[in-house]
Amino acid sequence: MGTVVDATNKEGNGAVLGDKNVTVVFVLGGPGSGKGTQCANIVKHFGYTHLSAGDLLRAEQKSGSENGTMIQNMIKEGKIVPSEVTVKLLQRAMAESGNDKFLIDGFPRNEENRAAFELVTGIQPAFILFFDCPEEEMERRLLGRNQGREDDNIETIRKRFKVFLESSLPVIEYYNSKGKVRKIDAAKPVEEVFEAVKAVFTTPDDKVTV
Repeated sequence: MGTVVDATNKEGNGAVLGDKNVTVVFVLGGPGSGKGTQCANIVKHFGYTHLSAGDLLRAEQKSGSENGTMIQNMIKEGKIVPSEVTVKLLQRAMAESGNDKFLIDGFPRNEENRAAFELVTGIQPAFILFFDCPEEEMERRLLGRNQGREDDNIETIRKRFKVFLESSLPVIEYYNSKGKVRKIDAAKPVEEVFEAVKAVFTTPDDKVTV
């Protein structure tokens, strides 16, 4: 059958990373927690490649490939794109980057994503960088970015918070039980947040509990 997963496999995304010793850091945090800004800083200072699962899915849709058309149709029909498809896109992007250090932003979104990533790639994340920020602060930041459309956005923003709490927190709890979560106080000014991030990347084996 021509499933989305089959189509992705046809594009040759098998064990694409070969024998490379790959370092993967999952970056999680609610909308408005400052993940994007801090990922850009990490890339600049520590030489990681920044990958966003959402960006890869959007790019694949626009590519006009058979796989992209299938993803687009699934989203139009309100279906969830299978975790394996997202993982294969991430795997391909990792192989094409030529790097061996990756920040994977906004992923895994749920337990299914997490299990699929480990199963398909055989890679365990080095640690999870969790940007912890109060909802009130994230809401303030997001509304500040969308001036003039506050009433339109407040409901959507709160729905996004709810989805994050319901789906992503179990992932954070799972990795925390393995001692792999590095929690950052993301409510502080950008420069202070990055100082905390730098400390994590300089001494990644130090445990920081949730």
